Amino acid sequence: MSDATDQTGTQATRGFDALPKAWEPREQEQALYDGWVEKGYFRAEASSDKPPFSVVLPPPNVTGQLHMGHALDHTLMDVVVRRKRMQGFEVLWLPGMDHAGIATQTKVEAQLKEQEGKDRYQYGREEFVRRVWDWKERFGGTIGGQMRAIGDSVDWSRERFTLDEGLSRAVQTIFKQLYDAGLIYRDYRLVNWSPVLETAVSDIEVVYKDVEGEFVSIRYGSLHDDEPHLVVATTRVETMLGDVAIAVHPDDERYAHLIGQKFAHPFRADLELEVIADDYVDMELGTGAVKITPAHDPNDYEMGLRHNLDMPIIMDGAGRIANTGTRFDGLTREEARVAVREALAEQGRIVKEIRPYVHSVGHSERSGEPIEPRLSLQWFVKVDKLAQMAGDAVRNGDTTIHPQSMEKRYFDWVDNMHDWTISRQLWWGHRIPIWYGPDGEVVCVGPDEEPPTGYTQDPDVLDTWFSSALWPFSTMGWPDKSADLAKFYPTSVLVTAYDILFFWVARMMMFGTFAATQTPELLGTAGQGRPQVPFTDLYLHGLVRDEKGRKMSKSLGNGIDPMDWVERFGADALRFALARGANPGVDLPIGEDNAQSARNFTTKLFNATRFALMNGAFVGELPPREELTDADRWILDRVEEVRANVDAYLDDYQFAKANEDLYHFAWDELCDWYLEIAKTQIPREGESRTGRTTQIVLGRVLDVVLRLLHPTMPFVTEELWTALTGEETVCRAPWPTAADTNGGAEADAGSRSRIEDSIKLITELRRFRSDQGVKPSQKVPARLDFAAAGLENQEELVRSIARVDKPGDGFTESASIEVRLSIETIAVGLDTSGTVDVVAERKRLEKELATARKELETTGKKLGNESFLAKAPDEVVDKIRRRQQMAQEEATRLAARLESLSEAGK
Repeated sequence: MSDATDQTGTQATRGFDALPKAWEPREQEQALYDGWVEKGYFRAEASSDKPPFSVVLPPPNVTGQLHMGHALDHTLMDVVVRRKRMQGFEVLWLPGMDHAGIATQTKVEAQLKEQEGKDRYQYGREEFVRRVWDWKERFGGTIGGQMRAIGDSVDWSRERFTLDEGLSRAVQTIFKQLYDAGLIYRDYRLVNWSPVLETAVSDIEVVYKDVEGEFVSIRYGSLHDDEPHLVVATTRVETMLGDVAIAVHPDDERYAHLIGQKFAHPFRADLELEVIADDYVDMELGTGAVKITPAHDPNDYEMGLRHNLDMPIIMDGAGRIANTGTRFDGLTREEARVAVREALAEQGRIVKEIRPYVHSVGHSERSGEPIEPRLSLQWFVKVDKLAQMAGDAVRNGDTTIHPQSMEKRYFDWVDNMHDWTISRQLWWGHRIPIWYGPDGEVVCVGPDEEPPTGYTQDPDVLDTWFSSALWPFSTMGWPDKSADLAKFYPTSVLVTAYDILFFWVARMMMFGTFAATQTPELLGTAGQGRPQVPFTDLYLHGLVRDEKGRKMSKSLGNGIDPMDWVERFGADALRFALARGANPGVDLPIGEDNAQSARNFTTKLFNATRFALMNGAFVGELPPREELTDADRWILDRVEEVRANVDAYLDDYQFAKANEDLYHFAWDELCDWYLEIAKTQIPREGESRTGRTTQIVLGRVLDVVLRLLHPTMPFVTEELWTALTGEETVCRAPWPTAADTNGGAEADAGSRSRIEDSIKLITELRRFRSDQGVKPSQKVPARLDFAAAGLENQEELVRSIARVDKPGDGFTESASIEVRLSIETIAVGLDTSGTVDVVAERKRLEKELATARKELETTGKKLGNESFLAKAPDEVVDKIRRRQQMAQEEATRLAARLESLSEAGK
């Protein structure tokens, strides 16, 4: 063994020489990543005989930039796929981008308007779409470079785009299959309408803001109190131009005699307002009467359907009043709000005072203006059967949701889903494959079909979520047969935030299960005749929030640019800070302190490995257990315990727990203790020791820890592991097993107990020395009965690290403590005579005692304030109580030490 040891030790020295003096992420990370890609470490082979594991990247917008939510999402996916590669799977992590219909068209339109002074209509559809493609090729995909910067180990050779040729073919195919099955139809429905973009938008593209409005009370019917009339209140007086009814509760005795009567519309001769009865009306709210505008309010629309009411549309696509036949036509919504109110006032129909009112209003996320609920002719997917299949897939266990608590949210959505509006009045996107004939014929054209001569295509494009719903299988070649589909579908896990559970995840489940029924030869079945699912596991993480738990937003100015953290702290620090806080389904508060802590951990790992290499650590065959010291056996048993925990946590997507275990083991036990112990065991130059077991154990433990940390911290672990082992890359290294740690041996409880007792003894000795005012570098004689504590073999270790010598001639015990260990309490006597400046030490202690008493006073006032206790969160109060307890303990300790100094001075 000695020859191999000497040779491997030389390799370790060369590894030490290859390491820089410090870890500088900006200088090293990008070169490491480029090397990985160039060598093909992330490329998946469909022909491989390894078991498959596949993940598709939730496609970011082509206009987008990496934000903290992306950084968390990508980090967790990378942890999963890097570990699976190391476990021997053939891993495909497929990247790509979404064409982001509204976002991209809006950005390009604004750019062309600014640069050339033209809108899209002046270019025409074909030329405008060409301009968007030009923009995409030149400026789109910034996020791709940012993904490389944070270390995403995706297979770039398979990168896809939701508007590429293959995905366009898939979109046309699924549309025709749904259309032919009667699951796609066209109808007038109420939608979210953006007057600026002049298109329907999805629910996810609507953000709600509190705005200041006004309540206006309108009198319908007679202006005389003794004649039939009703008073209604509204925050949108301009919509009264489309009022067709007034609703009251059927049990409201005040209005029972008016039900069925009709009132003339104040401005429109073509409309009458019928008084109807509906349970929706709240008798206690306002006057108990509600105006009904079915074409411009969701609740009114539902009532209009129930009562078969007319639904006149009173606004055009730009949000201007239109087709009312009144003098208000042509006015914007805002202009009409004032003009209609003034005209009603002139008629004497405004009753009560107009009063301010703050209410929540939906706004377009892209263009910023208030959304207009608007009756519009749109294409829809009929979702009842599709949603049932998506729900059954989870109920039957074909897809497992992590954490399980998210299942209820999923079922609440899929079991109560409304038909999905899939058409958008845009030019950038997948154009709807419907063609209209000269005599009203309607034909759905598939990807391999030609439209009939003389037919014109529907002008609308499909909602971006439509193509994204196909992402897991369209990216692998569907609807055509492909090696990737055969090898990697269904995908293994989808990692995403819970906030798009409804908008994307549920729709992938619907389209995935439906497509499996249409092409079972390509997508297969899940067994027992059930359709195949697009992913077998669904992991939902929370949202990233600021350190105070607030949502990150421009208005609050609390957003964090992950690329700023990469620049300042390194990608490993960014990733570790995120993964360490990622509990399933729970939001993650994060701030700069988290990044700095992660950066410090990176530095600690680097310095520890550098120290180990400098002291001859290497990865060799573990010696027999009987040749190891207690410390060696303890650290090997502990790293095995951590390895097993990390495996179990990562199998259950418990990223925070896995990384927390690794952090505390690496920092608290390996770096803070075993490295210190190793200094006492590793032979120094010129010493005659023949055993180098500690160098082997230290190398092995570092090898395992670096491999366990690699999925989360790929860059620094690559640098350190290759220096330690001399191997090419940790990316392809095998994932650690019990054979790598303690050789599968049963844990040695005796060694663990003795080392933990030694650590406790050293800790108490250090604390006591400090309390006595002894400098850390100064050795003092101490009397300890190691045999009584069963630590006779640990005496050299304890004395060396605690810096206490054996008692010699003239030993005078001037201070003593008792340390309770696992076997018994051990007494320790120290001779501190001549080592302490009593006057200086008393001043120091008095200053510290004053600080502790000030903390006691501060916390006492807060905890004695009943108003504070009633309002403060429980966690804040608990934190103050802990501070008070610590201050009390510190004050007691310092007072006792001062007392002992006084006694010693007598």
